[in-house]
Amino acid sequence: MSLLTISPSPHFKGSWTVERAMWTVNIALVPAVLVYIFFFGWSALATVAVALIGAVVAGFLIQKFLLKASLTVFDGSAVITGLLIALNVPATLPWWMTFLGSLFAIAIVKMPFGGLGRNIFNPALAARAFLLASFPVAMTQWPTPGGNVWTLGSDVVTYATPLSALKEGVIQTVAQFWSRYGSSDIYSFYPEIMGTAILLGGLALLFTKVIRWHIPVLYMGSLALVSTLFWIFNPTGSPDPLFSLLSGGVLLGAWFMATDYSSSPMSLKGQIVYALSAGILCGLIRALGSYPDGVAYSILILNALTPLINKYLKPGVYGRRTNYVV
Repeated sequence: MSLLTISPSPHFKGSWTVERAMWTVNIALVPAVLVYIFFFGWSALATVAVALIGAVVAGFLIQKFLLKASLTVFDGSAVITGLLIALNVPATLPWWMTFLGSLFAIAIVKMPFGGLGRNIFNPALAARAFLLASFPVAMTQWPTPGGNVWTLGSDVVTYATPLSALKEGVIQTVAQFWSRYGSSDIYSFYPEIMGTAILLGGLALLFTKVIRWHIPVLYMGSLALVSTLFWIFNPTGSPDPLFSLLSGGVLLGAWFMATDYSSSPMSLKGQIVYALSAGILCGLIRALGSYPDGVAYSILILNALTPLINKYLKPGVYGRRTNYVV
């Protein structure tokens, strides 16, 4: 006679794991990282390496010596944080600032809340906000893509970002920006090439079902709507919708950071409210605020509101029709 074994669900183990999801995101980021390194050379390569080392080492040391827990630092989540930090800071940022940003992301934003799946804020965006508040000059010195970036010891030329130039009234279109600051060679196509790389990675995440389309599409759509309204009433002082979507960190934020599992809502309705609110807030920050780009702060503010969204837009009871996103 066999005994009946009673155990909690799930009763079937699938092939999809947290590690697989995290490393899929890392692979999806590879095209953007390669474009970043190609256009900014040794500085970008060093920034990526330092950000990765800082994130992985911080996670390892905290788990091993402070928490004395089983090591999960190689599940890929720390690598994601490192790659996103590298893509969120200037390639010429001093290495110790980049390293400090990675330490902040893991030791302050992620691990104190319990580690993977429990952090309230997106670690990479929180690190960017921390670095921008701590080192505003270094964080706003963006290098010009191309040139002699692969020559050791070369001087790096910095330039205003398109959003900064627009805020200062220097330009009105992306084309004007590149005619003023860019060149006629391949390096003038950096925004289009980087945007394509990020979109390819985002589509890969959709294809592998790591994310769903609602957050990135609704975030960009609501931002474009707000930008259109301001542009209609103030065409010389406000960016057009295409300018808004292709400038700043919109694509990276929409596809790779707003979709973070632990800091975004669980239900489909909650994700819709979250994405629409973040996109609208980003547009308002850009149009009415003194800071030219609002991607990081719009997502971080909605991260803070995610517990409230989860409370009032709960998934349905199991066994009934539900809007829970799996």
